[in-house]
Amino acid sequence: MRLLWLLLPLAPSVFSKSTNDSESLIWGAYRPGLYFGLRPRIPQSVMTGLAWFGTQDYQSITRMRHACDQGDGLDSYTWTEYDAREGGEQVIKDGVNNVKITTQFLKVPGGEHGGSWAARIKGEPINLGLPSRISPIFYIGLEGLGGLDMENVEDENGLKGPITFTGSTPELDDFTIRIVDGPGNTLIREGPHASAFEHKLGKTHFLGARVPPGSVWQAKEFIQGAIVRSAQEAIGPYKDASKGFPDPAFILQLPDEVYTGSNLFAVQKHFDGPFQFDVFFESASAKQKLDSAVLDEGIPSLSAVYNDRFDSVFPLPPTYQTSDPDSLRSFSKAITSNLIGGIGYFYGPSIVDRSFAYEWDQDEDSVIEEPGEKKGPTLAPPKALLTATPSRSFFPRGFYWDEGFHLLHVGEWDNDLSLEILKDWINLIDEDGWVAREQILGEEARSRVPPEFQTQVPTYANPPTLTMAVTAFINRLRAQKGPSDLDLGMDLGVDSQVPLTSLSDSEPYAPGRRYLDEPELALEYLRSIYKPLKRHYEWFRRTQRGQIKQYGRKARSRTEAYRWRGRSQQHVLTSGMDDYPRGPPHAGELHLDLISWMAFFAQTMRDISEFVGELEDAAAFEEIAKATIENIDDLHWSEENQMYCDVGVNDEDESYHVCHKGYLSLFPFLLSLLPPDSPHLGAILDLLRDPDHLWSPYGLRSLSASHPEFGQGENYWKGPIWIQMNYLALSALYKTYAAQEGPYRERAQEIYAELRRNVVENVHKEYVRTGYVWEQYDAITGEGRRSHPFTGWTSLVTLIISEKYY
Repeated sequence: MRLLWLLLPLAPSVFSKSTNDSESLIWGAYRPGLYFGLRPRIPQSVMTGLAWFGTQDYQSITRMRHACDQGDGLDSYTWTEYDAREGGEQVIKDGVNNVKITTQFLKVPGGEHGGSWAARIKGEPINLGLPSRISPIFYIGLEGLGGLDMENVEDENGLKGPITFTGSTPELDDFTIRIVDGPGNTLIREGPHASAFEHKLGKTHFLGARVPPGSVWQAKEFIQGAIVRSAQEAIGPYKDASKGFPDPAFILQLPDEVYTGSNLFAVQKHFDGPFQFDVFFESASAKQKLDSAVLDEGIPSLSAVYNDRFDSVFPLPPTYQTSDPDSLRSFSKAITSNLIGGIGYFYGPSIVDRSFAYEWDQDEDSVIEEPGEKKGPTLAPPKALLTATPSRSFFPRGFYWDEGFHLLHVGEWDNDLSLEILKDWINLIDEDGWVAREQILGEEARSRVPPEFQTQVPTYANPPTLTMAVTAFINRLRAQKGPSDLDLGMDLGVDSQVPLTSLSDSEPYAPGRRYLDEPELALEYLRSIYKPLKRHYEWFRRTQRGQIKQYGRKARSRTEAYRWRGRSQQHVLTSGMDDYPRGPPHAGELHLDLISWMAFFAQTMRDISEFVGELEDAAAFEEIAKATIENIDDLHWSEENQMYCDVGVNDEDESYHVCHKGYLSLFPFLLSLLPPDSPHLGAILDLLRDPDHLWSPYGLRSLSASHPEFGQGENYWKGPIWIQMNYLALSALYKTYAAQEGPYRERAQEIYAELRRNVVENVHKEYVRTGYVWEQYDAITGEGRRSHPFTGWTSLVTLIISEKYY
């Protein structure tokens, strides 16, 4: 099959479609840290957001909803249907304010500047027997070059009817934004002292403010401050408590003023009971005026297409028995949608410290300082990144460790979207080959990160999970109809016709798969990422290498051993398994998980080398992968403990195995590095299936239940169940150990079926019970723990249900 890709440059061009299908991805809900925030993939441009508060009391203004926050105590919020190219629907349940808010977003293609879009925000009481008085605020801000103006004539008492803004930026060109009330809204007109405020009731209130460059993301603070200042003035005549206070809705209003040069506009409404309003963004080059009919007809159509496609991409296999298939399907659809709806676009500088190192990392692997280079944390040049995010409430930014898992799921739904994201991550690889573990780009992202975690160090790595995304793409390419013939021995000469059967006119064009349907584009893409990815791999080998001969260790290869840099006494944050038990820090220790990742990385580099025609590189990577896997056995297998272990150095400078039964012990199995007939596989399956150790009715525990540190300390990786690690185990079982001939095949099949059911049923059950999927699950009870909603790698449950493994 790989020969076909090498022949493509010699084949005639048969592709009629354009080479860039990313126009449909210009706009999106790319502010995932907000409950509803839209922006384009442009570094400095238009940003919109939704905020709301209840007007049942005066304190409600201090509880304004805007950024996703677990402290808000929302019952749930999730995109129930969302496609990055089309739009979707999100449902937010705010029990404190007794309102269910639905946000609908619909892209309308056309023109030359990213198209137009329409959004609908509607609310209804959760409990019909209780008041539901909501003040929603929609704002539009502009960063960078361009202008933004309100077209309505200002009125100090508020406005009636649609509110219109016009603007222009270099990238979006001219545009119009209109905010239009829906039918049947009940505006708040009655309440204490209503007659004194009659001139302002039943109207839309507004603000136009000039905020400093780079500050639009702080819109909530500007808006909240303006309301409070206006309220302080309005409530002045009512300080005598005997008169009674006016209704909060009469006081908590924007000041109805616009300052010269405003770059932030906010529009506020006050509703009693159900409400609806629409927002239309019209690109001038599209030459199309939008109205409510676009949403009335477009959203049901989008929903119907989405549901048909979802059932096709992520079917519930008939072999999976469940008492409530509709609930399981809705759950699977929601976590997929919230993963896609959690994709964000970030731009800005990050903080980097090139001089820091722990004592056990010094003397070797030190970063060479340039003459006159400033020591300590400094701001790096700004970068742009399109990325999925682990949790909209707690981790609304890019994480290297997480992103590879995210892209497995994204890529199944929209292959080309996953490649856009992957390319942005590849573009972050610097000249040395380093990528920061956390991508904290710009002040908005930084505002959600504790100061001690903001600085990134260029000798620190993270599990290279982006390789999984590359491997998954290559596997999808291999599954295409045309190329598969080569694996059967077809000999295609230069003058032969390339069998591009996937481009048949009889087949409908599916969104997000042009790089699968057009092999020429796929080859071009793989070539574009090959050199930086190779540089990244070489950075890992250079900076994370471990010592072999210095401690008299016996191994077939004298080079393939690895150690995470940047660990502390109690944590190895760089490994991704922060507080998992390890030996004491030492320059001579070796880490099993890292050498396993490096073997997987070498295999990925071998595969991509073959596809792009770098055959000498492919042979070299094959040798390195083989040597690395052999060294896993030579250095990390403990015959005494019958498990794979880390390696430490004692006070006599002697090497010894550091064995803690848990996820770490499984790594060569998790990444399918062991052959099905490995003599060590039986012991691994025994450990995995033992209820006294890793097995639970809810999934595999991170640390043995018999370990003295089980459930102790911060208890992050000391027992709790993590879904991405269970996904790796299920993938290894399904694709390798339960599928291929070997002495443990039947047992692997049994374990796979039971583990899959345990994981799916527990995550689904907790979603139904709590309204959320969680960062991790309790090792004893299976209850959701820590961050929520966590539709990053926990959303892999959708792939587990439909048995889509990379």
